[in-house]
Amino acid sequence: MPGRVLDLAHRVRLVLFDVDGVLTDGRLILADDGQEYKAFNSRDGHGIKMLQRAGVPVGIITGRTSKVVEHRVADLGIRHVYQGCREKLPVCRRLLKDLGIAPEEAAYVGDDVVDLPIMLEVGLGIAVQNGHWLVKRHAHWVTPSGGGAGAARDVCEMVLHARGDYTAAMQVYLWAAPEGPGPAGP
Repeated sequence: MPGRVLDLAHRVRLVLFDVDGVLTDGRLILADDGQEYKAFNSRDGHGIKMLQRAGVPVGIITGRTSKVVEHRVADLGIRHVYQGCREKLPVCRRLLKDLGIAPEEAAYVGDDVVDLPIMLEVGLGIAVQNGHWLVKRHAHWVTPSGGGAGAARDVCEMVLHARGDYTAAMQVYLWAAPEGPGPAGP
């Protein structure tokens, strides 16, 4: 992890995510009746919950509107949710102002060119591994995992690490084991 990225992440007080292509793999599955389906990664969700428990709020700014997203963000306890945003940057600016957070204290995770205006505005612009080449070129960091396949978890753990909260977040699980940590694994 480049030190510059950790320095930028150390200042993060808000992490914003796109949905399609970031929290999902970008596919839109539509039934004959028009019902929309999306697949979310449970590890991404747990990473978001760990980040929130460490005191870092999370938000969603997405171009599409979906009931599936409403259900997922409710399950994760995400309070800052903006769907149907044709122009994402004004929504981001308004949210930062309302929360009293400077742009350099925010991170945004995107995958496509519509995410670039926010990524170029915030202090930490992050692209997912399978994102558009132009988005990856302008990102401060590219996740090791792809959208819908652990990218959000990568972001959450990296921010926790940069802020010095990672060890405490993981100790909760190690202390919960009845006989302490098990074998180190393969």
